[in-house]
Amino acid sequence: MITISNLHKSFGAQQVLRGVSLEVAKGETFVILGRSGSGKSVLLKCLVGLLIPEEGSIKIADVEIVGLPHAKLDEIRKRIGYVFQHAALYDSMTVEENLAFHLERHLRLPKDERDRIIREKLSFVGMEAALHKYPAELSGGMQKRVGLARALVLTPDLVLYDEPTTGLDPITTSEIDELITRLKKQTGVTSMSITHDLQSAARTADTIAVLHEGEIVARGAFEQLQSNPHPFVQQYFSSAKVS
Repeated sequence: MITISNLHKSFGAQQVLRGVSLEVAKGETFVILGRSGSGKSVLLKCLVGLLIPEEGSIKIADVEIVGLPHAKLDEIRKRIGYVFQHAALYDSMTVEENLAFHLERHLRLPKDERDRIIREKLSFVGMEAALHKYPAELSGGMQKRVGLARALVLTPDLVLYDEPTTGLDPITTSEIDELITRLKKQTGVTSMSITHDLQSAARTADTIAVLHEGEIVARGAFEQLQSNPHPFVQQYFSSAKVS
């Protein structure tokens, strides 16, 4: 589903990504771990064309997106659901209107079909009762759930999660992780998540890559990485107790 080869991205003299290469298989949940400021969010933004790398290749479902014309890039984006770190809901719109706006921007559907999709996706994340509420009336965890529902309205092939559990309490974090896992089991969707949360990575990931100073320094299953000899990986995994 995703093939990244020798990706480089800088901001002025600051080199953020230094030759990143990785592959994500169809149906896989792939998690990128790393410290804050390690380049995780930059990598995710390159994947959807929000940032343009200076060098390297990004293929999504065998389509090269680096240098892709804007109209064709938009077609690829329709197949991608993006869950933002802070939900990024429109404050002036209700939950229903937030999801409807995303649908109406890309598809022309009869109102009853649009309403059915909105209720279906909200029901999946346990937020159908919040249909007419505004984001300010919801907790952070509830907003994350609505953000996920909005990302799913176009039935994407790929879902990207930008720090999906940041700022949440442990119980809510576990609930979001369960949603990510259930989504994969029920739909077979491919997912890539960036996080610094070891507990979350252990619960959700099929494969984990560790990003350090702009480079992938280790990759494998959670259990494999626990015994990886790379000094940063050892330090990272010893920094938190994972149950």
